[in-house]
Amino acid sequence: MKEMTFREVIAAAMSEEMRKDPSIYLMGEEVAEYNGAYKASKGMLDEFGYKRIVDTPISELGFSGIGIGSAMNGCRPIIEYMTFNFSLVAIDQIINNAAKIRQMSGGQWSIPIVFRGPTGSAGQLGATHSQAFENWYANCPGLKVVIPSNPYDAKGLLKSAIRDDDPVIFMESEQMYGDKMMIPEEEYVLPIGVTDIKRIGKDLTLVSFGKMMKVALSSAEFLSTEGIDIEVIDLRTIRPLDYEPIVKSVKKTNRLVILEESCPFASIASEIAYFVQKTIFDYLDAPIIKINVQDVPAPYAPNLINKWYPNSYKVIEVIKNLLYCRS
Repeated sequence: MKEMTFREVIAAAMSEEMRKDPSIYLMGEEVAEYNGAYKASKGMLDEFGYKRIVDTPISELGFSGIGIGSAMNGCRPIIEYMTFNFSLVAIDQIINNAAKIRQMSGGQWSIPIVFRGPTGSAGQLGATHSQAFENWYANCPGLKVVIPSNPYDAKGLLKSAIRDDDPVIFMESEQMYGDKMMIPEEEYVLPIGVTDIKRIGKDLTLVSFGKMMKVALSSAEFLSTEGIDIEVIDLRTIRPLDYEPIVKSVKKTNRLVILEESCPFASIASEIAYFVQKTIFDYLDAPIIKINVQDVPAPYAPNLINKWYPNSYKVIEVIKNLLYCRS
């Protein structure tokens, strides 16, 4: 075992796969000379050279299209965005080409490509750098959407994403790149489309993913000091979504809270809430509650960010209110 940061495991996962497969390359803004905008490709240029670690102009539409075309011709590109907020410039390529070409060609072309980079808020970066887009991309058939919550999961899931023959949206967080964890030195992979129960409990099911898992777990730990036992489920993959563990957990706890970073309208929480009430309505002893950012563009002032962004105080308040509903 070796202690590694989130950014280090991203570089390690890409490097390990690139050593095995010469068709894999990394392309994006500042990935080469600068070692990545967040140093998530540190040292890779020295090992793999300019043909496989490719710096690009500030043109997400252009280099995303190049990546998709190369995937159609035998390569397995990894396309890095400095933030998924900038992927909107390339969304036509991602949605109308990467996600649809396999089906439109009758399976003649596969698109083994990974689009990766940070999503969501990282503090005082303003509205145009702070939105979470997982629900946007999960809405498109043909894309897989992966959002790990810790370095161990990130490495295993990224390796699986690189090996996948379909396009994968792999979302990280600027605020997680420095997170540390003990990582096995031997190779491992984690399957896409499988949730993970991070904490066993009996009183309420709390579902989350990505960096919001920190809020979920810290809230659960605090509530445990008051005798409240929360089961915490990490989705890890948004599409395909692994519903079965959520359903099984809610059958046991009879209450569900979903915590996420995106806006509330048409969110991942909305989909989960719909599925659970449709499938096991009679097991619910209280309304399903979803906790999102406030339904406005991200503010800049710290006091407004604190009101806009979900936090443990809000989660704990919601959970206590639901549990007090018991007769």
